[in-house]
Amino acid sequence: MIPKRVDELTTFIVMDVLEEAQKMERAGIDVIHLEVGEPDFPVPECVSAAVCKAVQDGHTHYTHSLGMIELREAIAEYYGTCYGVSVHPEQVVVTSGTSPAMLNMFSVLLEKGSEVVISDPHYACYPNFIKYLEGTVVTVPVYEEDGFQYRPEAIRDKITAQTRAILINSPSNPTGTVLSADRMQAISGLGPWIISDEIYHGLNYVEAEHSILEYTDQAFVLNGFSKLFAMTGLRLGYLIAPREFIPALQKLQQNFFLAPNSVSQYAGLAALKDAGDDVVRMKTIYNERRRYMIDRLREIGFGIPVEPTGAFYVFANAKHLSGDSYRLAFDILAKAHVGVTPGIDFGRCGEGYLRFSYANSLENIREGLDRLEKYVQEYGT
Repeated sequence: MIPKRVDELTTFIVMDVLEEAQKMERAGIDVIHLEVGEPDFPVPECVSAAVCKAVQDGHTHYTHSLGMIELREAIAEYYGTCYGVSVHPEQVVVTSGTSPAMLNMFSVLLEKGSEVVISDPHYACYPNFIKYLEGTVVTVPVYEEDGFQYRPEAIRDKITAQTRAILINSPSNPTGTVLSADRMQAISGLGPWIISDEIYHGLNYVEAEHSILEYTDQAFVLNGFSKLFAMTGLRLGYLIAPREFIPALQKLQQNFFLAPNSVSQYAGLAALKDAGDDVVRMKTIYNERRRYMIDRLREIGFGIPVEPTGAFYVFANAKHLSGDSYRLAFDILAKAHVGVTPGIDFGRCGEGYLRFSYANSLENIREGLDRLEKYVQEYGT
């Protein structure tokens, strides 16, 4: 019998879409992937070279459970340079991707019944982490006319004696929202711990993004190398935490993960040191795709009242086509051969929306949106 805490986890619907699309591809059908939030770029050359050199030099053994001190120092320096904040290397926990960092963090924060405030819509996996550790999810709706920005007063109304943390994600998945500095500052003063998921930091195209550490040290920061440096398969993330939590986090690392991948850590060092030009190039291309996708989706009839300015997503209103985004996404896949993510994957307030990823070539995006336009003309009336 499967334990209740596992049985009650929901699937990650975007993966359901992807796996159905892959099944179609194995049958010889050409599918355009606009569902998956994974950079289509290869890793920067300096990263590739660092991986090869690490293996050749024999750096294939366990490292410190918290990660190599050289990498932790580089991450601390990176946050100092980018945001003007002071982070000690002893506050940094390197993990094999950001998901283990999230699991460790919620493990040291939550007891049964502890509440975590999250936005709705939100990254699909947040509630599963919280519920798995017997916490309670408290949602605060965010709205398209407000650019899906958190309203601090709405968060304040949800805070109780059981509230352990407020989770923010900027730039956001699925909405592409970059949270404004004044709202971040207001949220930082509400009382509970702040969890700031900064995995899409660096992928901002208009206004500057801010780290929560600019406003408070009562915060946990989640980040990693997958998105900005196109290193998804190398599985390298990190957590910046208040020092009093580090001994507990280290016990979790030692018992459940031993240590992060040694070769990937050398890759991370190279990325922080030498991949700046690669990041600029990728961002320029992402922004070109962003502008094209927003304009085309609006032409096709999707609602985007406030343009997304970060990450690589457009969260478009498709309620004129259907109120059932799950059915709509799979219908588009079946008839137009385009993978898109249903908004319901990201919470009840995401129903009626579709998430489009521009982490694909402009050529493929054009083809995918041409197919989508034809679908809307034939089936959307």
